[in-house]
Amino acid sequence: MVSSVASERLEAADAPAFEPSGGPPRPAEPGNRRRTLGLPALTLLVGLLVTLALVLVSQSQYTSNENRLLRLRVSDAGAILTTALPGLQSNLASAAELADATNGNVAKFDRFVSPSLGGASPQFRSISLWQVHHLRSGPLTVVGTAPRLAVSASEASAFLARTSANGKLGVIGQLGPPEPRLGYAYAAGRFIVYAETELPPARHARIQKRSAFTGLNDALFLGSTRRPQDLLTTNVAHLPLPGPTASVTVPFGDNSLTLVMSSRVALAGSLPKNLPWIIAVLGALLTAAATLMTLRLTQRRRAAEELAQRLEVSATENRRLYAEQRTIAQTLQHALLPDVLPQGPQLQASARYVAGELGVDVGGDWYDVIELDERRLLLVVGDVSGRGLHAATTMAALRYAIRAYAAQGDAPPAILTKLSRLVSVADTGQLTTILCVLVDTEQRTISVTSAGHLPPLLIDGGVSRYVEGELGLPIGVESGAAYDARRIPLPETGTIVAFTDGLVERRGESIDEGLERARTEAAGDEVELPELLDRLVAAVPGGRGEDDIAILGVRWRT
Repeated sequence: MVSSVASERLEAADAPAFEPSGGPPRPAEPGNRRRTLGLPALTLLVGLLVTLALVLVSQSQYTSNENRLLRLRVSDAGAILTTALPGLQSNLASAAELADATNGNVAKFDRFVSPSLGGASPQFRSISLWQVHHLRSGPLTVVGTAPRLAVSASEASAFLARTSANGKLGVIGQLGPPEPRLGYAYAAGRFIVYAETELPPARHARIQKRSAFTGLNDALFLGSTRRPQDLLTTNVAHLPLPGPTASVTVPFGDNSLTLVMSSRVALAGSLPKNLPWIIAVLGALLTAAATLMTLRLTQRRRAAEELAQRLEVSATENRRLYAEQRTIAQTLQHALLPDVLPQGPQLQASARYVAGELGVDVGGDWYDVIELDERRLLLVVGDVSGRGLHAATTMAALRYAIRAYAAQGDAPPAILTKLSRLVSVADTGQLTTILCVLVDTEQRTISVTSAGHLPPLLIDGGVSRYVEGELGLPIGVESGAAYDARRIPLPETGTIVAFTDGLVERRGESIDEGLERARTEAAGDEVELPELLDRLVAAVPGGRGEDDIAILGVRWRT
C-alpha cells in the first residue's frame, strides 16, 4: 500500500506545471507517469503473488484437514465395529455353555436362543447347535431358517473344527446369492453354537440421518482386502467409492473387517472449503485483502490455540471427575461387601477385591463368609453377568438371600435351588455363577457346591489342587434347578481359595492356562494368607484386566 505522505508527493509531482506568465501548460514528464503507473503495478503484482500463495496454502490445509478428519471418522467407525464383537460372543458363549452344561439338551437350547430370532429386528436369522466330535453329522437342532453353512458338510466341518481349536469367535462369510449371510461360531466344551445374520438386500445399507457419519460413503469388506466378492454392505450404487478414501482393518473374532470411507461433503465445514475462492476473489479486487486475510488467519490460529488450551483444561477436569466417579464406584462396591471377616486361633479369613478397567460402573462380583456356628463356616463367591447398578442390585439381593437361607439352616444345595427361583435370565437378561464351600472343623470335611462357577483351590503342605465337584447350572437358567455337594476330608492344616473369573481369564489366553497359572502360583512355600492372595492377584498377566477380581481365602490350623 502507498502511504498518505507518498500519495501527496506523487500528486504534487503529477500536477501540471503553469508558466508564471500564464502561457500554455507544460506537459508532464514521461518519467513521472511511469513511476505513477509502475508503483500501483508493483503493488498489484505483489498483492496477486501473496493472494496466490495464500490460495495455495489454504487449499493444501483444507485438503490435509479433510484427509485427517476422514481418517478420524474411519477410526471412530472401526472402534464401533469392534464394540459389536463382545455382545455377539457373549450371546453365543452363553448358549454354548448352556448346551455343554445341559449335555446338549435341545429343548433348553431352543428356548434359550429363541429371543435372539424374534422381534421387529432379530439379531440372528438362524442359530444351530453342533457337536464338536460329530460335525459331519450336521446340527443337533436349528432355530430359525436352515443355516447356509450346512449345505457344504466339508466347509462346515473345517470351519467349526477351526473355531473349536482356536477358542475364538469364528467368523465366516456366506456371501453368495441368493441370500448372502455372515456366520458366527463359538465353542464351549463338547458343543459349538453357530449363528447366521442376513445381509441387507443387494448389500446396500443407508447411513441413518443425524448419524455421526452422515455425508460419508462407506463400504465394509470381510477380511483385509477390498475384493468385490468380500463386500458386506455399502451405501453407494457402484464401487469403488468416489473421491479420496481412508480405510481401517479391525480384528473381528478369528477374522477381520476392512472399512473404507469417502466423503460427499466438506467435513471441516463450508468455510474451509470455499476459503481459497474467497481469498482469490478478494485478492483480485483489492490487494489489501491479502494483508487482512493474513491477519485473519493469524487471529484464527491464535483462536485455535486458545481453544486447544481450553480443551486441555476441560480434558484435565474430565479426568479428575472420572477419577472421582471411579472412586465413588469403588467405594460403593466395597460397601456391598463384608467389612469384617471371621478371624480366630484356628481359622483365618482374608479377601481381595480388584476393580477392572471397564469404566466407573460397579460390578456384580462378590464374596462372603458366614459363620453358621462354632464349627461350621460357609464361604460364598459369586459373579453376576454385566455391570452397572442392575448387576450390583442383583448381587446384593443374592448375597443377602444366601445369608437369610443359611440362617434358616438350609444346606448349600438347597440354598442354590431356592436362588434359582428368584432370578430368571428371561426376565433380567443376567446369569449368575455361585460357589459355596462349607468348612466343618468338627467333622473335618469340606463340602463344595457350584452353580456354574470355577472350582476352588485347596492348598495343603505346599501342594495345590482344584476341588472339582459337579457343575450345576448358573443361577437364572432354570427355575428350581437341583444342585449336589461334593464332600472331601479336611486336611490337618490347609488353605482354600475361591475366586471369580477375572483372576484367570485374559484375552488371548485360554481359561485352562489361567487356572494352571493360579494353581502353580499358589503352590510352593507357605506364606501368610494375605500375602498369598496378593501374590495370586499380582501374577495376573498385564495387571488389572477388563473384569473385576474377587478372591476369598480361608486357612485353618489344628
